[in-house]
Amino acid sequence: MKFDESQILEKLPAQFFAALVAKVNKKIDAGNDVINLGQGNPDQPTFDYIVAALNEAAKDPSTHKYSPFRGLTELKQAAADFYEQEYGVAADPEKEIAILGGSKIGLVELPWALMNPGESLILPDPGYPDYLSGVALGKVKYDTVPLRRENDFLPDYDEIPEEVAKRAKFIYLNYPNNPTGAVATKEFYEQTVAFAKKYEIGVVSDFAYGALGFDNYKNPSFLQVEGAKDVGIEIYTFSKTFNMAGWRLAFAVGNPDIIEALNLIQDHLFVSVFPAIQKAGITALRSDKRKSEIDALEALYQQRRDAFITEAAKIGWQAFVPGGTFYAWMPVPQGYTSEAFADLLLDKANVAVAPGKGFGLMGDGYVRIGLLVSPERLIEAVQRIGKLNLFG
Repeated sequence: MKFDESQILEKLPAQFFAALVAKVNKKIDAGNDVINLGQGNPDQPTFDYIVAALNEAAKDPSTHKYSPFRGLTELKQAAADFYEQEYGVAADPEKEIAILGGSKIGLVELPWALMNPGESLILPDPGYPDYLSGVALGKVKYDTVPLRRENDFLPDYDEIPEEVAKRAKFIYLNYPNNPTGAVATKEFYEQTVAFAKKYEIGVVSDFAYGALGFDNYKNPSFLQVEGAKDVGIEIYTFSKTFNMAGWRLAFAVGNPDIIEALNLIQDHLFVSVFPAIQKAGITALRSDKRKSEIDALEALYQQRRDAFITEAAKIGWQAFVPGGTFYAWMPVPQGYTSEAFADLLLDKANVAVAPGKGFGLMGDGYVRIGLLVSPERLIEAVQRIGKLNLFG
């Protein structure tokens, strides 16, 4: 007997980066020394104090039971306190916080929870590819807003056609930005709130890299702007701030109607997150070691950024200097698509990069560099690329 996939599954976007992973692994399996700059997975371990908290919590039999459906009250309170301390944003832990099993869950389930089939949202181009998974699963439509270098990879709201703005129910934003490394300003978020109120559009701020700002720049939260909670939410993950990518823990904060809808759909999909992980998350947010650990992590990524873009400039490869995240967004030389350039680097230099096309049509002139290896390996990667004589 054969079982066919549902029409919803058939409409899911292809996993663009699965092919990249297969190519890289094939080169490695053949014995090549590949410098993999195509990944987006933090390479540093979770902070020791968080691991110790998990070990202790896992020994407690009470954590072996089901979690409350909507997460531990203490974690929601810790998240609210964290936002108050870091951004001066007050949030009701019961009405304005939703616990998530990773930020991807919130981003993908939101169209199910708050949109009807055929309704439309606005996505950035380039942008995080899994936003399209939510489009497919929610059976909704989407328009894109281009992110251009001349506008520091921020959307220009005047560029969005009136008919697109009028039909949109939500817009997704992501700053610090994956893949470009661009950062947002409070003034940009003020423009965002004004745009959202004018057209009655909900805002979803994907703040995954919020803790990672370079050159002493503290990334503003979307919710710091007056009126932001009237129109949207922000999603904050533990993955990048605390190197907890595999732990799958995040939270959404903001507009109570949106939070309630996320909580309600999760009542039917999950029984929240393993309680011991939630307790470790409480420790992550509350520990007095938090600031020093995050500061050290930022410094590490900035050291890598500086090493990479300095070496790249020596071969005529000029970076868009990232203000945050752990990525560099690098232009493709003339005559190449992003995929062709990435294939060339892998084949001829044993350097893996992520083709910009995987993030959207506007990304095709770039490749994404993951600053997730040592400065020495980043410099070596650039030197290998330099031998191909592709730049000025």
